[in-house]
Amino acid sequence: MADLTIALDAMGGDHGPRITVPAVREALFSCSELHIILVGPQAELLPYLSQCGLDQHPRISVHHCSEVVPMDAKPAVALRAFKDSSMRRALELVRDKLADACVSAGNTGALMAMAKHILRPLSGVNRPALIKPLPQVAGQTFLLDLGANVDCDAGTLFQFALMGSALANTAGLRQPKIALLNIGEEANKGTEAVRSCAKRLSACSQVNYVGYLEASALFSGKADVVVCDGFVGNVALKSCEGTARFMLQMGLARSKGGLFDRLLSRWWKKRLILSSMSLNPDQYNGASLLGLRGIVVKSHGSAGQEAFSHAIHQAAAEVKGQLTTKIMDRLNTVLLDDGRS
Repeated sequence: MADLTIALDAMGGDHGPRITVPAVREALFSCSELHIILVGPQAELLPYLSQCGLDQHPRISVHHCSEVVPMDAKPAVALRAFKDSSMRRALELVRDKLADACVSAGNTGALMAMAKHILRPLSGVNRPALIKPLPQVAGQTFLLDLGANVDCDAGTLFQFALMGSALANTAGLRQPKIALLNIGEEANKGTEAVRSCAKRLSACSQVNYVGYLEASALFSGKADVVVCDGFVGNVALKSCEGTARFMLQMGLARSKGGLFDRLLSRWWKKRLILSSMSLNPDQYNGASLLGLRGIVVKSHGSAGQEAFSHAIHQAAAEVKGQLTTKIMDRLNTVLLDDGRS
C-alpha cells in the first residue's frame, strides 16, 4: 500500500500540541502507511514528542515555523500578517506536493482564507464549502455548507450539491440521495436561490436529487447529502451539538437523584446518551473544505485526543478515495452536459 503524508497544524485549536501530538501517536498506530509532518515551533513540539515516545519515530518529521494564528484573528489579518504560521506552512506543504492533505484545529475563518489563497479553488468552483457528516440510525448524512459562505446564490448551492455527492462517493455511497434543506417540502417554499437550485438539480442527471428536506428530518436517513447556505447550516449544526450536550447533562443529572432517577438514568445512558455522543463535536469530529486543489480537514477547536485523531483518519480516507479528482470529474461532466444542452 502506498504511503500517504498529512501536514498537521500542530499549534491550532484550544489545546495545541498537548492534544495534537498524542493524537498523532494514536493515528500512526492504527494506520501503517501514514506519515505525519508536524508543523509548528520546533522547540515547543520536541518536548511533547519526547513525552509521547515519538521523538525518533520514522514516520514523523517536524517542519519548523515561528508563528501561530490566534483563534480570534480576523481572516484578512491572518492571511496578510502570519506568513510563517503553522497553519499557512501546513497548507503550503500540500500546495508544493510535499503532503497529501492538511489537518488543522485552528481559526476557521483564517483556515478558509488561507486555503483558498494558497491552494486555489478548483475550476468551476465559485466558493469552497465546509461539510461534515452527521449520524443517522444507519450510516451518516453529510451537511454543507457549515458557515464558510453565509449567503449563497442558486449556482453556488448547485456546486455544493455536486461536491457533496462526490464526497459521499468516497464514503462508499454509489448514488447518494441529495436534498436541499428548506422550511417545507412544498415546491413553492424557500428562498428564490433554493427554488432555482431545486429546478437545476431536478434537471441534472449526474445527481440523485430527492427534493426538499426539513430540519426535523436531518437524521431520518431520507438524504445522504443535505445542502444549504452557510448561515442555515451553521445554525443547524450548532443546534444539534447543543441538543447533544443537553441530553448528556440531563443523563448526568438523573444519575444523582433518587432510586427511580438512578434506574431511569441507566436506561437513559444506554438509549440516549450513547446516541447523543455521536453528535457531540468532541466525539464526531472533522469538517472538510471542499472545492480546493488539495484536501483540507478542519478539526473542532476544542477537540480532544480521540476526536483529533478521527480528523486525521478522515483526511487519510479522503486522500485514499481521491476526493479532489472525483469532485473535478463531477464538475467537468456536469459542465460538459450543460454545454451540450
